[in-house]
Amino acid sequence: MFLRILVTALVCYFLGNHNGAICVSAMLHDDVRSHGSGNAGLTNFIRNYGAKRSVLVLVIDIGKALLACAIAGLVFEPYGYGLEGKALGGVCVMLGHDFPALQGFKGGKGILSGWFIAFMIDWRIGVLIGIVFFAAYLLTQYVSLGSVLAAIAFAVGFVIFHHDNLLVMAGGVFMGLLTLFMHRSNIVRLVKGEERKTNLLGKGNKK
Repeated sequence: MFLRILVTALVCYFLGNHNGAICVSAMLHDDVRSHGSGNAGLTNFIRNYGAKRSVLVLVIDIGKALLACAIAGLVFEPYGYGLEGKALGGVCVMLGHDFPALQGFKGGKGILSGWFIAFMIDWRIGVLIGIVFFAAYLLTQYVSLGSVLAAIAFAVGFVIFHHDNLLVMAGGVFMGLLTLFMHRSNIVRLVKGEERKTNLLGKGNKK
């Protein structure tokens, strides 16, 4: 069983290494990390390349999250640990997204992948995250504020809905806290009033 866990974790981690923003900017003979905030995330990509080009970023980052959870769930379902397997896949693909070994450990912040990981594990938590994020963004135009509040909702949702399953709850809380950690610089800028607002339908700066 240990070997099965290890192999599954590694597969999901390296799936996470395929960062959508990095992959698509590379197709454009560029590196999203050399522009704007330097982050390999969807927000920085949209600011620099526009919303239209972000569609493929969405496909990659959502697809790898769904695939990782599906693979891990199927691996452990025969042992009666399908949900725990999805949580393991989610944790590992998010770690791969945030700290990709294949990209110099400089990745994104995981909010988009995390949202669909939550849907794969428990649709109720996915809906909660979506409501919190879009409500915060539509009211303030701060993607980072929506992401921070969504990360909190992520962790709280797993505590509420999976307090009876320690492994799943711990995985969910870890992913929520990891997302908060990845947004620590945004939190500082929000507190100081220095954070930039973002138009998610923007045209971008790069040709």
